[in-house]
Amino acid sequence: MQCKQLIRLSKDWYTHVKQETMAPARMMQFIDQHIKECPICQNDPDLPKEVEKIREHVLPESKLPRAFRTPNKTLTPEISPSFDGEGAKDGKKGKKGDKGDSTADGLL
Repeated sequence: MQCKQLIRLSKDWYTHVKQETMAPARMMQFIDQHIKECPICQNDPDLPKEVEKIREHVLPESKLPRAFRTPNKTLTPEISPSFDGEGAKDGKKGKKGDKGDSTADGLL
C-alpha cells in the first residue's frame, strides 16, 4: 500500500470495527470509496490484492461476496419439522365438539 492516508484511515476504521462502533462492511465501503477518489491508490498496482486480504480478514464469511467465499463441501442439513398433513398424532382428525377440542367452537 503506497497511500499513507489510506493506511491511516484503514487503521482508524479498523479500530471502530473492533470497538463495534462501525460495521465491517461499512469499513470496506469507505476503503472502496477512498480508492475511487485517490490518485495514489488508483496507480498502486498491488492495492487490489491487499484490499482483498483486508476484506477476507475483516468481513465474516457470510458477508463476503460469493466470488470470495471458499466452497463449503460439508453442507449443513436443513433442520425443519416434518409435516405429514395429518391433524392428530394417532392419525384421526378431531370433529367439532369432541372432548379433546380446545377451540372456541368446541367450547360453545
